[in-house]
Amino acid sequence: MGKPNFSDEFKRDAVAQITERGYPVAEVSERLGVSQHSLYAWKRQLAKVVSGDASKDAEIRQLKRELARVTEERDILKNGRGFSPPVRGRNGSCYAARQEGRGRSLIGGKIPR
Repeated sequence: MGKPNFSDEFKRDAVAQITERGYPVAEVSERLGVSQHSLYAWKRQLAKVVSGDASKDAEIRQLKRELARVTEERDILKNGRGFSPPVRGRNGSCYAARQEGRGRSLIGGKIPR
């Protein structure tokens, strides 16, 4: 009689019963007809796979932070105003506060007096 082959899904479900649901290894091995040694080996194998996923997750989080920073920088440069919010005039027209020079300029129009 040879060694039985279990699918990866079966192994993941068996390990999940131990790690996520909190069942004892002896109970799970008896219920599934698998040796305790096999369950511990599967648990070790899946822990290695998960640790590889954790490093990928950390890299994804770091790349998302970097993307948000670069996108914000791009938007600031694209608007050409820096952090200055638009200012509304009395008639509802939109002025952009200028950092240098004097006064304010009308976006897309002439300079008010």
